[in-house]
Amino acid sequence: MVAKRTVLFVCVGNAGRSMMAEAIFDQLCPDGWRAASAGVAPARATNPLTGPTLAEIGVSLPPHPPQRVTEPMVRDAALCVSLGALDHASCPAWFVRARPRPWAVPDPQYLDAQGFREIREAVRSRVEALIAELRSQEPRDRA
Repeated sequence: MVAKRTVLFVCVGNAGRSMMAEAIFDQLCPDGWRAASAGVAPARATNPLTGPTLAEIGVSLPPHPPQRVTEPMVRDAALCVSLGALDHASCPAWFVRARPRPWAVPDPQYLDAQGFREIREAVRSRVEALIAELRSQEPRDRA
């Protein structure tokens, strides 16, 4: 069995944006890929709006609680994406040196349900573009 390549989504608390990105990527991902998510300053719990906002589009919340990003997670990932983590004071220097792909997506922490939906759609749009990019890089079968 071939190991799947991982896209690691990292935000500040791993309670909203990165969880949404992980869940949406895993639902749509190309063969041979999987997603993971973490935060540079993990929250105690997932934001209460994250699960219901994902459920509205038929996507399930990842099964893990917010977790801290680690050097092995970054090292083992084929691609790292930062959703605001690089701008946070607690962002470790080793994460910055890994040169994650930055996505400018606002933190939905204090937004209402409609604001959360807007963030979900911004994340979904970026995830879909990333998946299209990954698929375009796959070798074509030669018949």
